[in-house]
Amino acid sequence: VQLQAFGGGLVQAGGSLRLSCAASERAFSMYDLGWFRQAPGKEREFVAAITLRRGSSLYADSLKGRFTISKDNAKNTVYLQMNSLKPDDTAVYYCAGRERIAANYEYWGRGTQVTVSS
Repeated sequence: VQLQAFGGGLVQAGGSLRLSCAASERAFSMYDLGWFRQAPGKEREFVAAITLRRGSSLYADSLKGRFTISKDNAKNTVYLQMNSLKPDDTAVYYCAGRERIAANYEYWGRGTQVTVSS
């Protein structure tokens, strides 16, 4: 299982970024893929997830309305569209996958840095 997140960068507050998680074909057969983030000095937190068969999505309550998760089965890629970015969104963003509902996320990709300047 291979996961690779990319698309991070430096953006001004109020701007947008789209992150991509490129997954191996094996990875795209899992139950879902999720996005997590970890800011300096803080614990990793859940951002959003999407089931790979039905495309059902789930978001952290605090991010609803600003972030949108989507997938492209043909490209084995999951996206995270981030709008109205705030400095508090600055973090390393990771994509992760799990085989079954309610299981821990077992597979993690290398993160991509998102920095939002004020």
